[in-house]
Order: sequence, then structure tokens, then C-alpha cells
Amino acid sequence: MPDRQFDALLERLDRIAAELARLNRNTEASEGFNLVARELRNLNESLNALAYAALGQSPTVRRRRTG
Repeated sequence: MPDRQFDALLERLDRIAAELARLNRNTEASEGFNLVARELRNLNESLNALAYAALGQSPTVRRRRTG
């Protein structure tokens, strides 16, 4: 393989590696945001339960979908 083709191939592989690294960072960030959203949802439900308890009322129960 001529040097010029080899250099072009290496350059292309470097671009692919950089793109994969970017995609991995985005995926990791997305997973982190999903975890934070789930925790905030749980916190919101707990705060609602406390607020109803403080008022001496019973909230209407909704079943949450898991998934």
C-alpha cells in the first residue's frame, strides 16, 4: 500500500475513533440525565405524599408504569 493511501486510511480511522468517542460521551451523559430524572420523579412523589399527609388528606393513587 502506498504511503499516501496508508496516511489517508489512518486519517479516516482517526476521524472514526473521534466520532465514536463523542457518541460514547453523549450516551454516558444521556444515561446520567435519565438517572437524575428518575430520582427527581421519585422525590416529587415523596414530596406530594408528605404534603397530603400534612394536610391530613389521602392522595388519589396512580399506578406508575415501570420501564
